[in-house]
Order: sequence, then structure tokens, then C-alpha cells
Amino acid sequence: MALEQERFILDMLAAWGDGSDGSRPDIERIMATFADDAVWQLWVPGGPVIRGSQALRQEIERQMSYVTHNRCTTRHIVSSERVVMTERDDYCVSNGVPMPHSMVAVYELDEHGLICAWREYLDTADLAKKKGVALEHVGGPSAVTTSTH
Repeated sequence: MALEQERFILDMLAAWGDGSDGSRPDIERIMATFADDAVWQLWVPGGPVIRGSQALRQEIERQMSYVTHNRCTTRHIVSSERVVMTERDDYCVSNGVPMPHSMVAVYELDEHGLICAWREYLDTADLAKKKGVALEHVGGPSAVTTSTH
């Protein structure tokens, strides 16, 4: 167990918002947790892979354009020195539709304790059903749905 690493990840998750109407992600606080060359796979399997801090910022801003009321509720967290895993119940409102969803996320940390890789494992078919969209549109407007490993 690596409590410092867990607190670091929990703080980053809190920066996404508290679920209230006026709450918005704190982009600067979130970005401060990433290594410059960090990689974020939005969902596994098959989700887009976002590479580098500029692309990460653009992806967060893209999500903010249609998602509100963000909240990450951690059920369980496990860690080692370089890996933190969370089981979460996330909530957001996407284009006016409530989107509760459960997921497991894996965060790899570099030698400086920053996130260098982030993968989220979730049921995209469930999200597509809740959104009322085809599976290939689950990522929202302008989301790339193929991985670029």
C-alpha cells in the first residue's frame, strides 16, 4: 500500500468536480498530475489513446463541452509504489442525460510520482444504452473511437 500515491490520485479525481450544478473540472489541478508524455486510454478495450499533455488538455476540454456535474466516487483503492488502481462509481450529465457508470482505472506513476499512463476499464455498451447512441458514438462529440497504439 502506498498511501501518498493513493492521496495523489484521489486529489486528482476530486479535481473533476463534486457533482453539483456549478462544479466544473479544475483543469490546471488535473494537468499538474500528468507527466508531459502521459498516455490516457479513455476506455479499455478499444478506446482512444490520448498522448501527451497538450492532447490530454484538449480531451478534457472536449469532454467539458458537453458533460457537467462530474463526480468520481471511489469504492476501493489499491496501490504499490508505481501503480494505483481505483474501483469507482462515476457520475456526470452528458448533453442533459444523467450518466452514472462504474469503472476500474489503473494509473501508472513515473519516477517523479506523476501519472504516465492511465487506463479506464468500463462497460461502454451500458453507456451507449444510457445515452441512446450507437456504441461507436459513446465517447461523445468528435471522439476518436479507435486506438492508435
